[in-house]
Amino acid sequence: MKLSELAKEIAGGVLKGDAEVRGLTADSRVVGEGDLFFCFQGKHVDSHVCAAEAQARGCAAVVCEHALALSCAQLIVPDGREAMARISAAYYHHPERTMKMIGVTGTNGKTTTATMIANILNEAGIRTGLIGTLGASYAAVKVAPSLTTPDPIGLFSLLADMARAGTQAVVMEVSAHALALKKEAPVCYDVAVFTNLTRDHLDDFGDMEQYGNAKRALFCKGKCRFAVLNADDAFSRTLAKGVRRVTYGLETPADAFAVVRRDSLRGCCAILNLQDELCEAEIPMTGRHNLSNALAAACAARRLGAGMEAIAKGLAKTVVDGRLEWAGAYRGGDVFVDFAHTPDGLEKSLTALREHCAGRLIALFGCGGNRDAGKRAAMGETAAKFADFSVLTSDNPRYEDPYAIISQIEAGYRRVSEEYVVVEEREHAIAYAIGLLSDGDVLLIAGKGGEKYQEIMGIKYDYEDKAVVRSIIGKS
Repeated sequence: MKLSELAKEIAGGVLKGDAEVRGLTADSRVVGEGDLFFCFQGKHVDSHVCAAEAQARGCAAVVCEHALALSCAQLIVPDGREAMARISAAYYHHPERTMKMIGVTGTNGKTTTATMIANILNEAGIRTGLIGTLGASYAAVKVAPSLTTPDPIGLFSLLADMARAGTQAVVMEVSAHALALKKEAPVCYDVAVFTNLTRDHLDDFGDMEQYGNAKRALFCKGKCRFAVLNADDAFSRTLAKGVRRVTYGLETPADAFAVVRRDSLRGCCAILNLQDELCEAEIPMTGRHNLSNALAAACAARRLGAGMEAIAKGLAKTVVDGRLEWAGAYRGGDVFVDFAHTPDGLEKSLTALREHCAGRLIALFGCGGNRDAGKRAAMGETAAKFADFSVLTSDNPRYEDPYAIISQIEAGYRRVSEEYVVVEEREHAIAYAIGLLSDGDVLLIAGKGGEKYQEIMGIKYDYEDKAVVRSIIGKS
């Protein structure tokens, strides 16, 4: 494809020369003959300094934010990141225009809600792909996880593969980072879903206003055709002005709501009222937050034509890896693994389990290194308020000292309680916590969920909370 053809996607772009483009990359180390190399100012590195290396390796042209002293063709653009997304979409023949696109954003609940929507649509006979934190899936293909929302070149390549495989709809988790970095800029969503806004990622966004504004971008006119909004979330009520919408809620009057018939540690049965259409659904995930996720999913799927039977069947089969997932039992106590890594997420999971806990509620968690250190004390305080006892441990320390992270958690915990212990090595911490269990107790292992690694000093070691739990229980 000619660079001059791709340049038509960019308003305000200036083309200097032309070339045949055979591939796309933003990594100068893997440039191939005929590739188009993208330059932009990153958080830590300005990749314009790598353009000469890219040319030496055979790139046909570069996309840049200012003119460069190179002999190859150049497309000078106002925003290199947005250009990468728009050109990637065009290079792969705009697959996002050939399928129904559903975007799900919010601090917590994206993965569960997106999975529920995909399950419902597939039950309705709509061939649906899924992209998110746990990877991607479509037809019989599974793609390993990388980022919640892949970078543009990978994203639109993946969408093109989905389209070729006959996919009719794609449900995609859309992170605040993806929106801020314009990774999916060309996509106009048929349905956009908002779950909630609570503290997270302030190391990148600075404050809640900027974090919220990043998510707000998904609900602008021209970016989504229809919005599904959480009436129980105050920020949600400020979204989607000028866009058709439906609201869902459990605490606040909304277009869609639910009445619980039965509730247990392993899930609930509820009557969903979707704008006066009723659906009885078995949801094999505990907690009111998961019932709220189910309402959001049902509203989105209903908008795309799914019937009540498909909604009930899709919800009934939804168990999400590492999302408040039952991992085993020991001496009459139950063990759950969850991804909760924010104060709000931890509170919701502990509250959900508390309702069905006849004995002690025990929390085991840590906080990730090199990420929003300001939430660590709040996580400790939350656990102290809602659990009877906690085991503080390591999560993904990355390049930080695990004990330094834990000490920050402790500072918040001790404001409320002294009922905790520190066991830094996570496997040992899980063994210790399981050893505390007796009849009626519940243990929540939070923070990593379905992750298959632990990141320490830049190395990702094979590791999974559920596997550790089952190994310990199996040996007992």
